[in-house]
Amino acid sequence: MIFTTKAEYGVRLMVRLGELPGDEPVSLKSVAETERLPLAYLERIVALLRRAGLVASTRGAHGGYRLARPADQIRMDEVILALEGAVAPMSCFVDDREADGDRVLCSHLEDSGTGCATKLLWTRVQGGVHRALQQTTLAELVTFQTPPDPVGTGAAERRPAAV
Repeated sequence: MIFTTKAEYGVRLMVRLGELPGDEPVSLKSVAETERLPLAYLERIVALLRRAGLVASTRGAHGGYRLARPADQIRMDEVILALEGAVAPMSCFVDDREADGDRVLCSHLEDSGTGCATKLLWTRVQGGVHRALQQTTLAELVTFQTPPDPVGTGAAERRPAAV
């Protein structure tokens, strides 16, 4: 399963907003410059996040964007769903949980509605990814991104991205 740059950039934007003190809005241009992301693409991404109720905007000279809720109340499955839609590990996989409880369908016509032989594997893969996203809050990512300042100088350096 490969997430697009929409998910990558959107999560980076959310982490940046989560690092801000209080409810102070930040301009998208400053986020684009700091994160080295294309502004036009970020504008489309922030519109999706706003529509999902994850980001709030303020107009005017001192306007910008901020989190709509505290970072510890934003789960990453909400963010990914807003940006990517339903997560599916294979193109033949149809996530029908929204409409019909907890059902994942296989789109192969010849399977008589039972799913192909690999459905069990892809269902488990999807479930694992979904659980990982659901159990991760934005606050955790912000904390991971910003290590504690051991000297107390207020100048904590950014931790390099870990894989």
